[in-house]
Amino acid sequence: MADTGRLERPRGIAARAGSWSARHRWAAVGGWVLLVILALAVGSMTGRVDVTDSEQVPGESGRVSKILDEAGIDDAAGETVLIQAKGGQTEDGQAKDGQAKGGGLTADDPAFRKAVDAVMAGVRDTGQVTAVRSPYETKTISADRRSALVQFEMRGEAEKAADHIQPVLDAVDKAQNAHQDLRIEEFGDASGQKAFDDAFGDDFTQAEYSALPVALGILLIVFGALVAALLPVVLAMTAFLATTGLVAMVSHWVHMSDTANSVMLLVGLAVGVDYCLFYLRREREERAAGRDAQTALRVAAATSGRAILVSGVTVIVAMAGMLFTGIAEFKAMGLATLMVVAVAMVGSVTVLPALLSLLGERVEKGRLPFLGRAKRRGGTESRVWRAVLGPVLRRPKLSLALAGGALIALAVPAVGMNTANLTMDQEFGDRLPVVNAYNHIDEAFPGGSDPARVAVKADDIDAAPVRDALARFRTEAVAKGASKGPVEVTVHHEQNLAVVEVPLIGGSDEGKAEKSLDVLRNEVRPATLGAVDGVDAPIGGSTASSKDFNDKLGSAVAPVFAFVVVFAFLLMLMSFRSLTIAVTSIVLNLLSVGAAYGILTAVFQHGWGAGLVGAEGVGAIVSWLPLFLFVILFGLSMDYHVFVVSRIREARLAGRTTKDAVVHGVVTTAGVVTSAAVIMVAVFSIFGTLSMQSMKQMGVGLAAAVLIDATVIRGVLLPAVMSLLGERNWYLPKWLRWLPDLAHDEPAPARRPSTLVGASPMPEADERPRHARV
Repeated sequence: MADTGRLERPRGIAARAGSWSARHRWAAVGGWVLLVILALAVGSMTGRVDVTDSEQVPGESGRVSKILDEAGIDDAAGETVLIQAKGGQTEDGQAKDGQAKGGGLTADDPAFRKAVDAVMAGVRDTGQVTAVRSPYETKTISADRRSALVQFEMRGEAEKAADHIQPVLDAVDKAQNAHQDLRIEEFGDASGQKAFDDAFGDDFTQAEYSALPVALGILLIVFGALVAALLPVVLAMTAFLATTGLVAMVSHWVHMSDTANSVMLLVGLAVGVDYCLFYLRREREERAAGRDAQTALRVAAATSGRAILVSGVTVIVAMAGMLFTGIAEFKAMGLATLMVVAVAMVGSVTVLPALLSLLGERVEKGRLPFLGRAKRRGGTESRVWRAVLGPVLRRPKLSLALAGGALIALAVPAVGMNTANLTMDQEFGDRLPVVNAYNHIDEAFPGGSDPARVAVKADDIDAAPVRDALARFRTEAVAKGASKGPVEVTVHHEQNLAVVEVPLIGGSDEGKAEKSLDVLRNEVRPATLGAVDGVDAPIGGSTASSKDFNDKLGSAVAPVFAFVVVFAFLLMLMSFRSLTIAVTSIVLNLLSVGAAYGILTAVFQHGWGAGLVGAEGVGAIVSWLPLFLFVILFGLSMDYHVFVVSRIREARLAGRTTKDAVVHGVVTTAGVVTSAAVIMVAVFSIFGTLSMQSMKQMGVGLAAAVLIDATVIRGVLLPAVMSLLGERNWYLPKWLRWLPDLAHDEPAPARRPSTLVGASPMPEADERPRHARV
């Protein structure tokens, strides 16, 4: 078949990059390999710098960590062992009515004292602990004399304490076995971290590694050939590896984290596979239509390549929104993800055309029996979506009302969304012994297992006014109802610093604990430490960290939302030269995000259908998730939108009517969009299988949103809206025509189309007057 679609000189960055790469294949591939190797080597030499505790938490809590760091005071990993009488108690550890003092042992009994001595001797003998304190000395004995706390610290750095806590745990278990009439349990920084690592560390890592074979398996089904399926995975993983090295270098200016690395892998795999899938399917489509290999590559570069650039820049803009939160963890995630998207985008329009040019027909190697043959026989159109489009375009108003109404109904529960930092019970349930230990300690000593910490910095910590203020602070904290005590003060004379630990009333009840914190900050401190000149006394701790984080996050929501929406709107406006397309893009993406919020709220807050995803209603959505989901989903959903609308615009410029162009664009891209969505949903669903509720929420939220976006939004709402708008889809007011033109339209001349749903046969594009750029 003669090639009637030979392109003239390439126009646009994507077209020129693809054309150059196809002509200089080995240079493009070699340059990419060199980039990956150099980035990894330099990143390995420089090393990655992670966020510190003082950077992770904003506000007063961060100031506490900063003061302690600057003073050179190591925050050792603290551990607590509960010794508690079993007799006369309910299953949850509460004393039975009328037996608070009578039933079971008390701290005054010899057997109880013997158990305390056994615990202290056991943990000391491990050689891993220091500063072991008896409850009889520290007065950490409950009012009913039935519970007592042995407290100590782990030797060495707090970050590594979990690595050598096991002998201590064994010693506590030995004491428990020797004193069956008592409950002896341990909870602390090191034991909590170890439990977390043991229960979920391997689980999380396995989920990350499972993503690759899952994606590869789906790609094998999509392409029916091993080589074609491997290309997207290889591109995505090399982009991730290169970005890993680049991130290590950048981390010396903007500190990174393990969480940012995991998110980078997720997003890098998602966009890397998507971009390669878009490009490869278009190249195969053009070759199947009779074009020679060189022309097919040039068409793919000019069309799918351009869509990749627009989509990639949109995702980068969305990810950049996280930089404006002012929260170190979000800044790390934002920078890492936008970098991996940029690298994947560059690889897709450079090394991918070079590889396709090198492989030629060999891209079909490793064909799967039957499946590969079916793929070769099949066309580029999706029969399923062609069937769906029939009723959608015949009754666009009804389709819009039904699909839009369904998504709005799904979004309604989000109006009552309650966000919070999940407690240990909410996050882990009662599956871990350490969680039960935490609850039992908190019941007997509210707030004692996780007290507020006050870092008191003064010019002279031993000055009489300062000592007096510290004494009054201790007294007033109890008198004002913020704490039941004991309030402990540790003075570091050389650093002119005192650390005050205040067990907050409310303990693990976040609402009550925050009220106690407010009393400390707004009533007790101003009247005591705040009244002394030259004294700085920020209040931190777990409850304070949670509150400060949520306050900072809440203040960042509006600016981040505005930044992402406004820049995405402008990018759509300049890329498609249509005010209508820009507005509908934003509205449809917000609708999919709203539906995802509603599903999250219904499942994880209210518990509706939670059992279907192996979850449970915990009454709240983890506080960081809504903003995180918005940024990630808004970016990823633009992948599909840009790809589909680009194909519609291409058909429109080739001479089709808007309705015909909509049908052509949706039907010819449906297979690619569906395949990409299935991969994303499968990968995100893996994270929904983890045991942590926050990870379940993230996985389910992402998977649900992508599924909705690729089906209801792109397959029903988009064609219905564009069909109703007709020629108004391409409206651009005269007063906006000064905007930069990022369209760079360079579609291949259209071939005679087969009759599609709602479409009529049309003459060849070169037999009709080509429309001016719209």
